[in-house]
Amino acid sequence: MLLQSIVSRIHRNQRLANFCTLKNAGGSSLSTPENGPAIQFPPEKEYVIDYLVSSCGLSPEKAISASKRVHFERPDKPNSVLNFLEKQGFTKTQIADLVNGRPEFLLSNPEKSFLPKLQFFSRFIGVSQNDIAAIVSRYPTLLTRSVEKRLAPSYDYLKGIIGIQKTESLFRRGSWSFGHFDPKIVTPNVDFLREIGVPSSLIEFSLSQYPEIFCLKHDEFREVVEEVKGMGFDPSKSMFVLAIHVRKGKCNLALYDRCYDVYSKWGWSRDDILMAFRKHPNCMICSEKKITTVLKFVVNELGREARSVAKYPNIIFFNMERRIVPRWSVMHLLSTKDLIRKDWSLCTALCPAEKFFLDRYVMRFTNELPELHDFYLSKKTKAVEA
Repeated sequence: MLLQSIVSRIHRNQRLANFCTLKNAGGSSLSTPENGPAIQFPPEKEYVIDYLVSSCGLSPEKAISASKRVHFERPDKPNSVLNFLEKQGFTKTQIADLVNGRPEFLLSNPEKSFLPKLQFFSRFIGVSQNDIAAIVSRYPTLLTRSVEKRLAPSYDYLKGIIGIQKTESLFRRGSWSFGHFDPKIVTPNVDFLREIGVPSSLIEFSLSQYPEIFCLKHDEFREVVEEVKGMGFDPSKSMFVLAIHVRKGKCNLALYDRCYDVYSKWGWSRDDILMAFRKHPNCMICSEKKITTVLKFVVNELGREARSVAKYPNIIFFNMERRIVPRWSVMHLLSTKDLIRKDWSLCTALCPAEKFFLDRYVMRFTNELPELHDFYLSKKTKAVEA
């Protein structure tokens, strides 16, 4: 039986082998190697797992997980769904992604549940069949939304504010928010921004770039807007809506708190973090690894306080190998030769455009150090080769 080959494949998968073993005991079961309780696979579940692997293209691991969310004993209805998706231009990989995300779709009536949405995307938004398949397979929630109650009103609302082209672009990007967009929730939030002086052009920009923030409940939206305003952001500037996005954008809240903790561990005060956030809001949704790498280099190699980066938070986003290390190498060499001050400014060295840095710190000293230009290029070349 196919499930036995699944069992065998999972046994051969080293990652899963360290976690569990599968065995057959009057059906199939999943048990931990430490003699933990086994999870029984009754015959009807075996059938679903087999089908998800052989017909839908799911991996054994994903099939076992997906089987918890769908149940059927005959292939008629799932087959009709798969046939429908194939006729609509979905590739095997896209079908696997769609079923993995929403296994319950296999029990749908595709002509009734899916076709109206796909026709709306094609006829009203003007998206090609291939693009629709790619977008929907990434964001299957779109197929759960009513055309009349959600998709069409959202499209009309956005079209009225940001225009047809930007609305279509928003959908083509496969925006998560398009499936969650509700004009009844969005309208009070847009009106509130207008009340506090956010220009219409900036509201349009925000809706096209950060639509998910407008999907917040109004009380929550007002709270974060007032918070950002209280931090000193100007409602008439683009940095204002970027700060709102960083604070409350999809998946950003946990990142913000994590970044706050990382900076604090490096000795940044609350004022330091606020200053950096005001200058470059995205510094609060950067990866912990990136922050740590840059600050460690600043402290250990440059001999500066980690707090000094708070004044120039864009440094966090510079490439270590292609920018920070090569430029530091030049500045370090120049300072050891007493050609520049040893307490050179981080901003002066790391922030300027490449041409400015070359002119001011490389070409300017080629008489004293003829090899300086080649030295600098060698540092950048090593980064490219790496």
